[in-house]
Amino acid sequence: MSPTQDSNYGVKMATPVFNDDVEFGKEADSQPEPYNAASTAADKALLRKQDIRVIPLCAFIYLLCYLDRSNIGNARVLNANTHNDLLTETGMTQYQYIIALMTFLVAYGVFEVPSNYFLKKLSPSKWIAFLMFSWGALTIGLGGTNSFASVTAVRFLLGTFEAGLFPGLVYYLTFWYRTEERSIRVAIILASATLAGAFGGAIAYGVGHMNQVAGLSAWRWLFILEGIPSCVSSIAVWFFLPDYPETVRWLSEEERARTVERLQHEGSKGNAHMTWNDAKDTLTDWRLYVHYAIYFGISTPFSSLSLFTPSITAGLNYEGLQAQLMTVPPYAVAYVVTILVSWSADYFNA
Repeated sequence: MSPTQDSNYGVKMATPVFNDDVEFGKEADSQPEPYNAASTAADKALLRKQDIRVIPLCAFIYLLCYLDRSNIGNARVLNANTHNDLLTETGMTQYQYIIALMTFLVAYGVFEVPSNYFLKKLSPSKWIAFLMFSWGALTIGLGGTNSFASVTAVRFLLGTFEAGLFPGLVYYLTFWYRTEERSIRVAIILASATLAGAFGGAIAYGVGHMNQVAGLSAWRWLFILEGIPSCVSSIAVWFFLPDYPETVRWLSEEERARTVERLQHEGSKGNAHMTWNDAKDTLTDWRLYVHYAIYFGISTPFSSLSLFTPSITAGLNYEGLQAQLMTVPPYAVAYVVTILVSWSADYFNA
């Protein structure tokens, strides 16, 4: 399953309009005039203010998430030449390794939508911080696994808690940005996954030199050291990730009112409630399923590369820690290309 199937993912798809003054199952009799001042200096200043507070933190959270998700690929070949790799020490076969990877994706697909419900119910900052701490702790736990069963069980739980992040971040952006403003910002967050791939290879190269430090193999240290930042950062996310424009203190009263006006028809509301008609309109929109199909096709090779790039480089006659280091250049280039293409799509509206 792909990291997201949100209908707001950079595509002008049907977004439920949440209105507190609409009775359950009934539509409002009239709608206000669409907002048409998006290019004013005040709007640009407001967007810059929001971007500084929202986008870097979201990108950092997703970077840590993807780092903890894909490091099993590095662990598989780390110090394999000395038989201190993941497969050798857990006694897993290649087939069992594939099963362990698959269980993560099964959990990911099942728990994406339920997670977004709790994000709205509990507030974005609290729910995302909880997810972050959970997947960080589970990543650390992977460093203590000793069998196929334990690796598979922890990977399933990891998929359960990581499932809600990217769909949640995309949904979260609908509280802050109009449809045409989201694609570049979603792309910046998504591009942090490729940046995580570059960091992951470099970190694995360094951690590879810690083999047998304190009696632990390097792949165990890799899980432990990459899980700790997620746990620690979750505390900062709890306190500093802004929830909704209507509630933050760093926007003036006038700016909060402008944000609400801007998102009247093209955004989600922090105090809104969803009706059955909203759900029906979204689930019966054909564009939603076209988006599913397209993203499914994209994610199959993308997910495979993130998990098997270290194995691929090892198969190209790069040995030992050099195989980890050679995973860095492709991801570094991919990060730059992703940002440029997304900026171009927004700029030329194509």
